[in-house]
Amino acid sequence: MSRLLVKPNGTDGKVHDITPESAGWGYVGFGLYRLAAGETVSEKTEDREVILVLVEGKAAISGAGQDFGTLGKRMNVFEREKPAAVYVPDHAEWSARAETDCTLAVCSAPGKGGHSARVIEDIGLEERGKGSNTRYIHPIAMEDKDIADSLLVTEVFTPAGNWSSYPPHRHDEDNYPDMTYLEETYYHRLNPAQGFGFQRVFTEDGELDETMAVHDGEVVLVPKGHHPCGAPHGYEMYYLNVMAGPMRKWRFKNHPDHDWIAKQQA
Repeated sequence: MSRLLVKPNGTDGKVHDITPESAGWGYVGFGLYRLAAGETVSEKTEDREVILVLVEGKAAISGAGQDFGTLGKRMNVFEREKPAAVYVPDHAEWSARAETDCTLAVCSAPGKGGHSARVIEDIGLEERGKGSNTRYIHPIAMEDKDIADSLLVTEVFTPAGNWSSYPPHRHDEDNYPDMTYLEETYYHRLNPAQGFGFQRVFTEDGELDETMAVHDGEVVLVPKGHHPCGAPHGYEMYYLNVMAGPMRKWRFKNHPDHDWIAKQQA
């Protein structure tokens, strides 16, 4: 199995616990809880900021001494309702009580104390691409929202038979404004759940080139290189992206062999 593919640890409780140490990089962390109604969980953020994303279900959430009440409308991620999300700064604590069965993502990166705890509102809906490259995006916390020190978080729905994160692109050089260095995780879901998708992570020099079949609930690590993914006929793909690096900006370059696709769709 590829070292970039992380399978869930069971079906209940904290099924993902990806840290910079376990991933072998410096910024991004990703955790995922699958909670039954009535279960509670809490964590201290220590020196990291956190964005909690209710992928599915309802939960009562508090953070940094604030009670945000019961959040969440989307009972199944493929309803495509906008997600509920909460920002919690570093050196704080958060807690969640599942009001229904729920899936709670914990996205983290180094915090700098620059932002206050809050519910993330005004999450838009964007359509990107054309034809079999069409996908639909909820930009939860991208750089247009000044709500985090390091974190960039977004979720994407890719229709069955379509490609996503395509044409292949990379953001692995700290060379702003041409490119920013951003580590990235992809938390994948498939509909129906027995399906699979594909993701390739590769560099232009061939030093890294791995293609993975991804299943419902698995995470792909993208330390560098291009990282397109595809959904086979009959299976819709969802993924939640977490990105972070030395600068909270998303600047990337398309693969030179495939940039013509982006230009054609412009």
